Amino acid sequence: MNIVRIATYNIHKGVQGIGPGRRLEIHNLGRAVEQLDADIVCLQEVRKMHRREEKYFAHWPELPQADFLAPQGYDAIYQTNAITRHGEHGNALLSRWPVVTHQHEDISDHRFEQRGLLHVEVLVHGQAVHVLVVHLGLIRPSRTRQVAQLQRFIEREIPRGSPLLVAGDFNDWGNSVQHAMEAENLKAFGGAQQATFPSRLPLVQLDYVYARGLTPLGTQVPRGRIWWRMSDHLPLIAEFALPIQ
Repeated sequence: MNIVRIATYNIHKGVQGIGPGRRLEIHNLGRAVEQLDADIVCLQEVRKMHRREEKYFAHWPELPQADFLAPQGYDAIYQTNAITRHGEHGNALLSRWPVVTHQHEDISDHRFEQRGLLHVEVLVHGQAVHVLVVHLGLIRPSRTRQVAQLQRFIEREIPRGSPLLVAGDFNDWGNSVQHAMEAENLKAFGGAQQATFPSRLPLVQLDYVYARGLTPLGTQVPRGRIWWRMSDHLPLIAEFALPIQ
């Protein structure tokens, strides 16, 4: 049985805290990503660059964060969602397996939130697996429209019989997104909720991995002080069995 292990993690741009007390966590996140030991790591709120933070932190990495976080031998794919006064950030995918193609689609719903969808096709055990990395908006009507756009993207770009994983920060405190995803035959793991937010005292699951055409095997959420110090989210890890070709 061929297994794919995927993690999704909102890294909060590699910095925790605000004002003069904020601290750089990107180096700890690099070690954390290695500990996840995932074949595919889906990241949100990833900095490509930020001129102000580069000056503030003496040890700000010279590489863009996606490249800096990629374990040795992994491919790093990044696409910008938001351009700000001092830099830009977006979604990234790190893959132990070869990347075939990738593309980006803007799913921004209004001018106050810049959001995007990253689509990467990965060759896992010689089999094509499509992965979508998403970070949905904070406002419920926006999320509804973004999920509809996501559904249209899947219909347009993903072959119907191909294994598909959709992972990211869905920002949904209820179950409206889950119901919409299930309408597309994309299912998250059933059973008890795996709370990922806020990381210090997790109360709700905002981070999910939805799948179509793969068999779910299990999920886990790493916990403890070393994890809640690095981001306001905890990572979610999921394992799936690939269909036999």
